[in-house]
Amino acid sequence: MANQETGSKAYLFSIVLVAVLGGLLFGYDTAVISGAEKGLQAFFMGASDFQYTDAWHGFTAASALIGCIIGSAVSGICASRLGRKRSLVMAGVFFFLSALGSYMPEFLFFEYGKPTFSLLVAFNLYRVLGGVGVGLASAICPMYIAEVAPSHMRGTLVSWNQFAIIAGQLVVYFVNFWILGDHIQPVIEDIAKGITTTSDAWTIETGWRYMFVSEAFPAGLFALLVCFVPETPRYLAMNGQDDKALNVLGKINGMERAKEILAEIKATAKQKTERMFTYGVMVIFIGIMLSVFQQAIGINAVLYYAPRIYSDMGLSDPMMVTVITGTINLALTVVAIVTVEKLGRKPLLITGSLGMAIGAFGVAMTFGHEGMELLCMVSIMLYSACFMFSWGPICWVLISEIFPNTIRGAAVAIAVAFQWIFNFIVSSSFVPMFNMHLTEGDDFGHWFTYGMYGVICVIAAVFVWRLVPETKGKTLEDMNKLWKKK
Repeated sequence: MANQETGSKAYLFSIVLVAVLGGLLFGYDTAVISGAEKGLQAFFMGASDFQYTDAWHGFTAASALIGCIIGSAVSGICASRLGRKRSLVMAGVFFFLSALGSYMPEFLFFEYGKPTFSLLVAFNLYRVLGGVGVGLASAICPMYIAEVAPSHMRGTLVSWNQFAIIAGQLVVYFVNFWILGDHIQPVIEDIAKGITTTSDAWTIETGWRYMFVSEAFPAGLFALLVCFVPETPRYLAMNGQDDKALNVLGKINGMERAKEILAEIKATAKQKTERMFTYGVMVIFIGIMLSVFQQAIGINAVLYYAPRIYSDMGLSDPMMVTVITGTINLALTVVAIVTVEKLGRKPLLITGSLGMAIGAFGVAMTFGHEGMELLCMVSIMLYSACFMFSWGPICWVLISEIFPNTIRGAAVAIAVAFQWIFNFIVSSSFVPMFNMHLTEGDDFGHWFTYGMYGVICVIAAVFVWRLVPETKGKTLEDMNKLWKKK
């Protein structure tokens, strides 16, 4: 029962945990490709009606991100017209259908197990559908958490969403590792040579399917549980449902504090029809650039292709090293959760950016050099770990809180859409860029790719230092005052 004076933390945590499950699915869906992509590539390389090139594989591995762009772009409309809760239910349904369709893209229309160009199109459409769910969840889950959380806990609770994203990635690393079992991942050589004899038929025909369908279980659970959480009080108040808003606020904050918060929300809700640039261009620009930098620093090139990268380094068990990396990532995300309300947003972002730059430059200088495998692996882990306590969670915290109430839905949608656009650019370009050669057999693509990511990390640190305001301890209603002053 909620305490009338102080509210109930148990109630708050229970509804936040349901929203956080959307973050877990976000991580699960985007990282499932890491274990499945080699089997998938080998499967479609067997097609007789078209040639499955590196470019096609880059597109297929990143096709879900097209859906992410679409989902995030419409998230503002969905959040405003359907509400935060119903939008999350829709995202859960999309996750579920995508998992089933990616498992068997042949359903109804194609011969099972026969790779064709038409089947590739069907598979990518199912992945795009899941991506729409990810795009919706990526924008609305942190928005939902930010709108129900008290100001002194908001940064920590929104950081839980990033913890869940990384947990989802770690879970799927374990699931992929377990599904693969004793089977061998295909070793893809030159496209003209096809597949070497070190792969087995099960991995190519079936293994990748099981990896994709494993998402159906958490997706179904999420869609069901979201039906039982309340709509956010800020959405309710801005749509004239004050009694319902007060009821939810009272359960979370206690009734006296709830009345004060509701009055603050109503004061800003009067300006509900404000235009996007009412608070100036800078707030939108900063929100967009936070999203752009979170992806342009290249983290998803590691998260999506980790087994391939570790395999190219010559490590004997790349899937196991991927699991270890995921475990370290999860531990470092906890650092952000514990420190975000103590240290603030900006110090974590700047420190993480510089640490990532060191890691990226380390990979650029050591990748492919005999005897430097361990240093290269440590550099990749440093690069990844520094992201996990900085740009991973803190970017989502800032995007969920930095915009004034009256433009938040639309502004978050724009910022997150840019995030997925750059996610797609980075993810789809990584394989062909990484494999670039100026002369036969050189390592130009290796050092150029990570060297570029390192430079972008340094630029990101300067951007945060000079332009991003500190939002620690401020209420969502304070954002109106903050940007009106600028």
